[in-house]
Amino acid sequence: MNKAEFIDALVEHLGDRKTALKALDAMLEEIQRAVSKGEKVSFAGFGVFEKRQRAARMARNPRTGEAVRVKKTVVPAFRPGQGFKELVTGEKKLPKKTAKKSTAKKTTAKKTAPAKKATTRKAATTQKAVRTASKSASKAVTKRVGATKKTAAKKTAKKTTRKR
Repeated sequence: MNKAEFIDALVEHLGDRKTALKALDAMLEEIQRAVSKGEKVSFAGFGVFEKRQRAARMARNPRTGEAVRVKKTVVPAFRPGQGFKELVTGEKKLPKKTAKKSTAKKTTAKKTAPAKKATTRKAATTQKAVRTASKSASKAVTKRVGATKKTAAKKTAKKTTRKR
């Protein structure tokens, strides 16, 4: 689920797309501000957003195998709560959605008709995106192969210059 789909889900609860967008943006902004200050943002049953410090360490460059120093850094982290873990593992089930009042159903019915048209467009767009992604992926593979040949040639050139 991406942000647009999440907002569509919020529209079902809040009734208005503009309100749903404002609510989501405000929530994300407040979480980011609090975590960047070093505060923990905790939602009971859902989880905790926090700021974590990573110590300086030695790592290895996977390409060359060379040891590399990594500086200490600060990263955002999310620790899921017990209720969220139980939902994901299947130990607990989500409560069923309750039926809305008749006025809400009328507005929802009106909004679902255009959404179906959008999903057909979305499907066509998704198919095009998959085609272009597969084409770009094959190009990237050929580029990588060429890059590998170049790096191999550079390494052999370095080895021959060292021997002299």
